[in-house]
Parts: sequence; structure tokens; C-alpha cells
Amino acid sequence: QVQLVESGGGLVQAGGSLRLSCLASGRTFSGYWMGWFRQVSGKEREFVSAISWTGGSTLYAESVKGRFTISRDKSKNTVYLQMNSLKPEETAVYYCAAGNGLVSTRQYAYSYWGQGTQVTVSS
Repeated sequence: QVQLVESGGGLVQAGGSLRLSCLASGRTFSGYWMGWFRQVSGKEREFVSAISWTGGSTLYAESVKGRFTISRDKSKNTVYLQMNSLKPEETAVYYCAAGNGLVSTRQYAYSYWGQGTQVTVSS
């Protein structure tokens, strides 16, 4: 059974940093893309970033380019999202997701999801 478990969320001041982790288990993720999405209550999930598990290619939403960095450690089966210069409007629940095939910014392309971790950025 595939499990994605996020951690690292919390409360941070505007301009601060957090590193989210996503521990993946239950299958081999070769050929998969691992993504991070975020969701504010009442709004649709928004794509943040994705990384190829195999090759390490990355994709970012325009709004986070230059501030967020996605990475993965195959030996630990973990994907990370380093978030710098955080803004209050980035307060949301952040979700880790896994999908195979072509990379996508659409949530429907991802088959597996974690439970999410809350990130709150105070002004």
C-alpha cells in the first residue's frame, strides 16, 4: 500500500523558511513524478512543484520560482520542499503527491496523496 507522509509544516514569520519532507513507501517510484500542491480552505489545490523520481528534473509554479527548491533523496525515499522568503498568502495545507507518466501541474494526474501538513505564514 502506497503511503506518502508529509512533515515539516508549522508557523513561520513572513520572510522565513521551512523545509517540508515527504516520506514515500509501498512501491518503487521509478518513472514517477513527485509533486507538491497546496490548498487553502474553499479553494482548489494549487500546483507548487514537481520532481522526476528517476532523473531529478524539476518543475515549479511561476509564483515560487527562485524561492522554493524541490529535491529528493532516493536512499531515504524522501522528497523535500525547501521554502524560502515565505509570504502570508502562502498559508495553506501542503500536500505531497505521486503520479506516473508525463509530468503535470494538474492534481488529477497524481494517483497518490499524503494527508497534508499545515504551513502558516504570519505577517
